[in-house]
Amino acid sequence: MKSRPVAPPLRYPQSTHSVHRAAPPPQIIPSPTSPTPQRQPQPQKLSTMDIDDILASVDRTADTSTPESTALDHQLLTRFWVAERAVPELLPWPASLMERMMERVRRQIESIEDLAASSTDPMQTANAATTNLKLSILQSDLSRTQYLIRSLLRQRLSKLTAHSMHYLLLISRPASQPQSQSQTDSSRPEDSIPEPPDTEEDEDTSPLSKEEVTFLHAHQTLLAGHYGSSFLNSFPPQLRRLDDNAGGTSMVQGPDGKEVVFVRCLVEESRVVVPPGDGVEVEVEGTVLRMGEVWAVRWEGVKGAWGRGEVEVL
Repeated sequence: MKSRPVAPPLRYPQSTHSVHRAAPPPQIIPSPTSPTPQRQPQPQKLSTMDIDDILASVDRTADTSTPESTALDHQLLTRFWVAERAVPELLPWPASLMERMMERVRRQIESIEDLAASSTDPMQTANAATTNLKLSILQSDLSRTQYLIRSLLRQRLSKLTAHSMHYLLLISRPASQPQSQSQTDSSRPEDSIPEPPDTEEDEDTSPLSKEEVTFLHAHQTLLAGHYGSSFLNSFPPQLRRLDDNAGGTSMVQGPDGKEVVFVRCLVEESRVVVPPGDGVEVEVEGTVLRMGEVWAVRWEGVKGAWGRGEVEVL
């Protein structure tokens, strides 16, 4: 029996690469005559451009001024509100800023009323979603501005009522103040209240507004009448004044300028001043503030720098 010959094993050539890369698939170039496939139309969605258009239209309808001016006034109002809450005394009333802000609030309320009336119109149901979005944006912005204004006015009223006599003497006419209050007899406590400046003749009422001057005089008059009917009328006439300074000690107390506030320097260099008092005879310059630095200092030392715009109160 003969054995079959065994075939030799197959040998494959060894590749120099351990990983073989597949050849790229051939590109099929469509013929010019082949029809181009058409995509199915997609449902229209609210894009980013639509949101931007809505926001821009809100800015146009809310105020006729530029958006940059509106944003700048809102930033100034916010910074003034923060400073008013932090410092111990009344800051000068920003008349022009508040007039612009109140005018914007009035116009925005009119825009909200017009949009609210149009949203209930059955003939304009197609744009109901856009109208409701505009209405929500306007109401949110109006609520934010009204909160700042109300909080600012409440803070100023609290300072006015706490030191009412001090601010009345500060803004009163020089001729209305007696030369020697300790020697003047008054039959009623109301007689010691100084006359406020005439708001109709545009007299200077800084740091108060005209409305604050009217409120302050009426408030102090009622307070003096209450004191008189309660206990002051039983005192001797020379002891019934609310601004007595007999013995060199004034009974009128003002805000404490030595309270500490936090400030940030906005210029290259600003100096803290030390006013006369507490052993200091003349005003001297103190620590130097650099741009961007935050310091805790007395308000009386940076009051002038704040008025010049060199620092901001935090």
